[in-house]
Amino acid sequence: MRAVIQRVTHASVSIDGAEKAAMGEGLLILLGVTHGDGEKEADYLAAKCAGLRIFRDSEDKMNRSVTDVGGQALVVSQFTLYSDCRKGKRPAFVAAARPETAIPLYERFVAKLREMGLTVGTGQFGADMQVSLLNNGPVTILMDTDEMMKKQEPEK
Repeated sequence: MRAVIQRVTHASVSIDGAEKAAMGEGLLILLGVTHGDGEKEADYLAAKCAGLRIFRDSEDKMNRSVTDVGGQALVVSQFTLYSDCRKGKRPAFVAAARPETAIPLYERFVAKLREMGLTVGTGQFGADMQVSLLNNGPVTILMDTDEMMKKQEPEK
């Protein structure tokens, strides 16, 4: 799984001109799912996002998580995070998981964030969405479970 996490002052997602979800301070998370991803990746990435210390503390250091500041999250499915632009000028999306795989993992990721106490808004999987945000900082973090989880595996 891949996530682009942005610390935002506010964010919203609209579909066909109608607002689907909106939030104040917190995290806008663009989430992509690839082949081979499972519940383990969804759980791991949700915990990492909820615990990511990118909000300022009283000493103006990035030392607080979204849960520490009482923030919210807006999660938007983003299959284009798995685009391949190495050949030609048109991206290929063959690394993105099919909806029958991606939707349950996207929903699990959202459910895990909610279990951690976050108020979570969502887009609509597969819809043409318009995302609006005010990036605070700007702070933008890229996480990829393939790379992150490999580093956690014990050496053989």
